[in-house]
Amino acid sequence: MANPKKFFHDHIVLLLLSINTFLALAVVTIMFVRLGSSHNSNYIVQYRPTLGIGSFIPGSITGLFSFVGFSLLTLFTHAILSMRAYHVRRQLSLAILSLGILLQILTLIVSNALLALL
Repeated sequence: MANPKKFFHDHIVLLLLSINTFLALAVVTIMFVRLGSSHNSNYIVQYRPTLGIGSFIPGSITGLFSFVGFSLLTLFTHAILSMRAYHVRRQLSLAILSLGILLQILTLIVSNALLALL
């Protein structure tokens, strides 16, 4: 395993980890605030354009909380993978963290789009 001292002293790695953490916390906060303010018992959890008029598939609140779990799982997985790959190649570690940022942004966009339909 890589020396964590070198990993946590790299400024670019710390910047990417900070962005990942900020985006994960943004997903968690937005989901809890938006779900706490709405008093629906039926949420739209899927959109299937091929279904025609019934393209919105309703579900429970647990379907939307899975976005929170996915965001946190993505944060921790990419941080651990990046730490392990740092001693092999620094660029690989930076690529892993950058892809984590992309996943966090996509999670934020999709969860916000589903919550806008409430």
